[in-house]
Amino acid sequence: MYSLIRNALFKLDPETAHHISLDWLGAAERLKLLPLFKPKAAYNPVEVMGLRFANPLGLAAGLDKNGDYFNALGALGFGFVEIGTVTPKPQPGNPKPRLFRLPEQEAIINRMGFNNLGVDHLGEQVKGRRYSGILGINIGKNATTPLENAVDDYLFCLNRVYEHAEYITFNISSPNTPGLRDLQFGDSLARMLERLKVEQQKHYQAIGRYVPLVVKIAPDMDDVAIEQVAKVLLEQGMDGVIATNTTIGREGVEGLAHSEETGGLSGLPVRDKSTHVIASLHSHLKDRLPIIGVGGISDGASAVEKMAAGARLVQVYTGFIYQGPRLIADVTRALAEKRD
Repeated sequence: MYSLIRNALFKLDPETAHHISLDWLGAAERLKLLPLFKPKAAYNPVEVMGLRFANPLGLAAGLDKNGDYFNALGALGFGFVEIGTVTPKPQPGNPKPRLFRLPEQEAIINRMGFNNLGVDHLGEQVKGRRYSGILGINIGKNATTPLENAVDDYLFCLNRVYEHAEYITFNISSPNTPGLRDLQFGDSLARMLERLKVEQQKHYQAIGRYVPLVVKIAPDMDDVAIEQVAKVLLEQGMDGVIATNTTIGREGVEGLAHSEETGGLSGLPVRDKSTHVIASLHSHLKDRLPIIGVGGISDGASAVEKMAAGARLVQVYTGFIYQGPRLIADVTRALAEKRD
């Protein structure tokens, strides 16, 4: 059934199709119709970062930027859902068109630019939470905030979402906010994470609930840079790392329609890059810091591949757009069988 729905949606502009599909999904959840379409996700509980996940498969940030649909998305069987990226102030993002499909490679290029309604809107949405799984909140900086003041935006968002999240992700790897990826390296990264860690501890002491802090990194790093990032993450006491965000590379899509569009490429072409980063990270982190693997997961085998490289959890995004809810059943079943 999903293939028929997808064929109809793919006749529309990608951003229009995105909003229509989420509106339908939200309505189905509110009307209690989702059980008619929900795949049978395998129960495969795991404990990571001190949190208990019903299964290791999550939905990556970006699909539900404002926290408007996470109740419906979570009801499909994900073990965790990550919403955002959200910024302190609302912002429109980059000019349209800014989202492009490359169906020959089950890929997407986006240059959305953190379009969102602001962290206060997301906070209000989360107050109406019905989803009982793990909820991650992904935060970023406003495009108008100078890079030297970026930590202030992350601190602002952290303070707003701490009480609502099971974990918080710092998105410092989107290629669509100028200069953002510079925060991934050296003293800039260490200084920022040090301040964020101090704020986390203040909240923990005030309310007695520890919310893990996670950093999302790019796939476009060499092994030396990956080693340096791993060192900083450990030194600053981060609780996890997501590998990876979208790539600025175009390997695997050369010559295809839209392949020359600027933005981050996701889907099958980023699969090997992401897996390499995971494996390289794991060689330095060992089991001292859990890795959440994302990038090019389109079936159970590609999810198992990420786990074999060193991931403890996995996330999907583009694969979910192309495969639909059945991907949830395929991945959770494959991970459960591998674990057994």
